[in-house]
Amino acid sequence: MMKTFKHGISTYTVIGIAMLILLALTACSPKNLFPLAEPGPYDFGTKGGFSQLYVFSDPSRNNREISLMVWYPAKLPENAEPSDYNIDAEPDLSGAPYPLILSSAKTGSYFGPHLASHGFVVVGIKGIDSYDPWNENLFNQPLDILFALEQVASKPLEGLEGMINAEHVGVMGYSFDGYNSLAMNGARVDPEYYLDKCANVTNNQPALPDWAIRLYCDPANHWEEFSAHAAQTPTSSKDGLWQAMTDERISAVIPMAPEGAMLFGERGLAAVDRPTLILVGTEDTGCDYNRESVFIYEHIGTPDKALISFIGEDHGMLFSDKPYLKMKHFVTAFFGYHLKAGKRMPITSRRNSSPSGRD
Repeated sequence: MMKTFKHGISTYTVIGIAMLILLALTACSPKNLFPLAEPGPYDFGTKGGFSQLYVFSDPSRNNREISLMVWYPAKLPENAEPSDYNIDAEPDLSGAPYPLILSSAKTGSYFGPHLASHGFVVVGIKGIDSYDPWNENLFNQPLDILFALEQVASKPLEGLEGMINAEHVGVMGYSFDGYNSLAMNGARVDPEYYLDKCANVTNNQPALPDWAIRLYCDPANHWEEFSAHAAQTPTSSKDGLWQAMTDERISAVIPMAPEGAMLFGERGLAAVDRPTLILVGTEDTGCDYNRESVFIYEHIGTPDKALISFIGEDHGMLFSDKPYLKMKHFVTAFFGYHLKAGKRMPITSRRNSSPSGRD
């Protein structure tokens, strides 16, 4: 149960405030409480966004096509015009190889240019998007991300040779992609928990709205058929949980406004064993703050975890400038700490990376 202090301040609000203060104190200038929201010392480039440069077929899933977009540190001419894309810019090998961040291309479009400016390579899987109701994407999308990791790790991407360190990998995701990131973090599907929740859905407290029942419980109506389709994900084990859809090279994960608590349950979330940072708005009803993020935070097994609550923000906080700026700071700080082996994150920008990093 989440503890609440006087004046309605929750434990997780206190955690969020504490982390805000802690990270703000690392700033060199007191005028900027979120220094890592500023562009980093690198320019950035993109590849694969408007072409089919990086397209792979997964033979284990009927040649399912996986297409990638990449953001990376780059060298731009001194007189280069500011751009949201910098297509096919010359890679900057001065700090290579750079840690790898995986996400959907949709999430990547918000954070890719910024993270690239701070010395990361972000690989976004194109075509991963939200879906309603829950369906086979619950296992296909995590498997898409794992397949992309294997392709990047096994052979350098054309034009980015020497740029990527695929042994130090982070994963991030927002909303439906937050579920994907939880799966990448070792969370395991608990069929017994999920089916019981859906069978007794009218008894859930707080009650699920009708749209959420339709969204989340559709697979429960044909569970045997649904699980049979998860051929590449072992669905049986001694403890009754599905096997994890993850990779040992993944070292740190950021689920933002995630969903999936009903599918993983307490036992499935206990399997999470990597550093985890959850970012979410307290007024989120799309992926309910308490039912999703707080429950997930309380039950993930890793002791290296934090939940930062954005007071008064809802599920659309990614599209609002003030919380988006803070999110960029925390995402950069977290991945910098866990993937850059204690190297101090530079905060002096050389050039604007992008006005928003968005499509």
